[in-house]
Amino acid sequence: MRQRQPTARRPVRPVVARVECSGVFAKGRAQPKLAVSVGCPTVLLIADPGFAAELAEQIADSLPNELADRVDPPFRCNISVHVEPYLPDEQAPFPQVIESVDPSRHDADIVIYLTDLPRRDDTLPVIADISSKHRFALISVPGFGATFAPRQVREVVALVIGEMIGVPGLATGRAGRLPYARTDGGVRYFSPRGLRRLRLLVGMVRANRPWRLVTGLSRVLVGAFASGALGLATKEVWLFSDTMGPWRMGAATILSITAMVAWLILDHKLWERPKSVTERGRSVLYNTATLVTLTIGVTVLHVALFVLLLGAAVVILSPELFASTVGHPVGIADYLALAWLLGSISTIGGALGSGLEDDRVVRAAAYGVRQRQRFTESNSRSSGRQSSLGEP
Repeated sequence: MRQRQPTARRPVRPVVARVECSGVFAKGRAQPKLAVSVGCPTVLLIADPGFAAELAEQIADSLPNELADRVDPPFRCNISVHVEPYLPDEQAPFPQVIESVDPSRHDADIVIYLTDLPRRDDTLPVIADISSKHRFALISVPGFGATFAPRQVREVVALVIGEMIGVPGLATGRAGRLPYARTDGGVRYFSPRGLRRLRLLVGMVRANRPWRLVTGLSRVLVGAFASGALGLATKEVWLFSDTMGPWRMGAATILSITAMVAWLILDHKLWERPKSVTERGRSVLYNTATLVTLTIGVTVLHVALFVLLLGAAVVILSPELFASTVGHPVGIADYLALAWLLGSISTIGGALGSGLEDDRVVRAAAYGVRQRQRFTESNSRSSGRQSSLGEP
């Protein structure tokens, strides 16, 4: 491992704040507004590639103006973004993360690291660790869930800035009421109470961006569409779509999606097996996120196939020929049923075609950047352990 050369600590510019409270009239009632006299701190947002980087860019664009509107006179801060994965492991101790990032070598008064890897304290999802001594904070994005995640992350960034400069009133909404605990290194904030584990799981799935599975497996989509188009020329399929009914159609859809998800997991080894009892809980969390991610992604793929095949059926299959085969006049409902059945058939064809894809391509389509890196490193460690055990 390459050793980091020791660097001299950059002296931190003192940021002195004076806080008062004044009343301003807005929307017919007096609203509290902070009066702050403070310098102009520089804030560096370090972000993991992918979803966290997108959030960091949004925060850098919008948060300075929002903070300026919350205090009087307007509070000014400069926010920049740097995309680089520093977190060695999602459960790395906070002091180890500080050492890895080394905030003192960055030319900023406050350094905030956004990661899309989940962090937990035992079973409690952690959303932020703050060290005022090092002017550094680590924010775990999945702990916020998926609903309104950008706004919530933005408010926690405002909370961190307020903690650093001694103006806790900068954050609004639920950010100021988050459960927290004092630690040796500073303050640890936890996910809001209520459905915490579900919120963490949904946040992990959101970071994977499952809808990208369609574009990531474009060759599978093309192959599945080709198999569906061949079925479009088969009169037996027309008769099946006319006689199956919605219940059988629904069962065929569920079976086809299940088959493709199972094939992707088994053929490309996406299922994690815990190596010890301590890893079991983490493996369950990641495997559930993988299952939900692939289910959503394959469902989107199925819908895309349905739309494509419906268009092909309307263009290619004439109503007269269709009606002469099924024995009654046809309308849009018959075309919808035909495309629905063809979509299920072609999804199964896509499952078989996905076996031709490289494992790296499938993982790139199924996971976010950091989740994929973590998965690859975990498999590498497992392979190395097995190789060492196999040596004489």
